Amino acid sequence: MISVALAFYNGKKYINEQIYSILKNLKTDDELVISVDDDSDGSGEILAFMAQKDARIHLVKGPGKGVVANFQNALRQCRGEIIFLADQDDVWKDHKVARIEKIFEDPKVTAVVHNAEIVDGALHPVGQTTFQWRNSGTGFFKNIKKNSYIGCCMVVRKSVLDRILPIPKNVWIHDQWIGLLAEKLGSVIFLEDILLLYRRHEENVTGLNHGSVTSMIKKRWNMVREIKKRMKEWTF
Repeated sequence: MISVALAFYNGKKYINEQIYSILKNLKTDDELVISVDDDSDGSGEILAFMAQKDARIHLVKGPGKGVVANFQNALRQCRGEIIFLADQDDVWKDHKVARIEKIFEDPKVTAVVHNAEIVDGALHPVGQTTFQWRNSGTGFFKNIKKNSYIGCCMVVRKSVLDRILPIPKNVWIHDQWIGLLAEKLGSVIFLEDILLLYRRHEENVTGLNHGSVTSMIKKRWNMVREIKKRMKEWTF
């Protein structure tokens, strides 16, 4: 069984296109879990209609405490053995799930990060992939310095995720946390295949730019400290 965890917040503009691209990838017994933090832009009717038409869509109420908590809520509702993370405004390639499933046939694989083409709001390519943008690849300190764990391009094994959650409140980003701990628990594969159109536009929750140097240092310090604490809690 495949699960898709999607964190939603007033995403009326692009959600139809995203949901349809996901559903095209799923089998009849798979699921799309959408954690809804806010649908006051009129998207509630769209989500309700789509869920009524397709039993694979499960709408759950979000915690209303930001994107990290909303993703965590979606992930905790997922029942599948392989869990895909999804944003509300991208477009999946038709063969995304089939390509990723093959990689997870290796039991040592804890997570996969695939490449994506960066596009604008109208899906026009901007001439760069996410792997080029983030110099993507494994390596703990490499990804502390410059994170290449992009959530919408990530897939994680549920048995691993059960050891990664919950995400500490002072960790500011969920995908980096999941990716770095997945490295510690097994093998993370960075796949060059472009399996997503990664939409960047003025309404994105997370942008291409980050905060001040002081803010970035503090965020990284919190990440390293919390990862060390979590690893001490594990018993193998």
